[in-house]
Amino acid sequence: MQVRLPREVEAVKHSRKSRRSKRNSAPMPSRRRLARVAAMQAVFEIQVRAADQDSSLSMNMQELGGTTAVDTVFAKSLLAGVLKESDTIRKAIEENAPEWPIDRMDTITRSILLIGAYELLCLKDAPPAVVMNEAIDIAKEYGTAESGKFVNGVLNALAHKKN
Repeated sequence: MQVRLPREVEAVKHSRKSRRSKRNSAPMPSRRRLARVAAMQAVFEIQVRAADQDSSLSMNMQELGGTTAVDTVFAKSLLAGVLKESDTIRKAIEENAPEWPIDRMDTITRSILLIGAYELLCLKDAPPAVVMNEAIDIAKEYGTAESGKFVNGVLNALAHKKN
């Protein structure tokens, strides 16, 4: 004799399966997103422990899936650009966050802002909305509870002044 489950139980079992499959089918981050993350992590490590930029970036790219997963050229250009234009970028961030001196910001948020501000001010290959959304998403994933909002506010102000 086969035991039939009530409809409610069947519905719950079905909904759990569908939710589980939706969670597991999240899209993989793009190569450029991973490049931004690797560069942000390298900027963080350079600020915290004066890490070597090349070995730090290389290690972070490996942890994110290696050179096939990460846009290596883009990651290297982000890191080199942030380090080269650091004074200009820091000044622009401080002008757009007057209540928060850059050295008072937590290191993750500061690293994300440095990458995002560099892209907005110095690179022309991605639309400002894309740069801002990527930075906000990375801030939400790696930063504090308020990092996403803060990064949004600073980069939005920076993007509007740039235009």
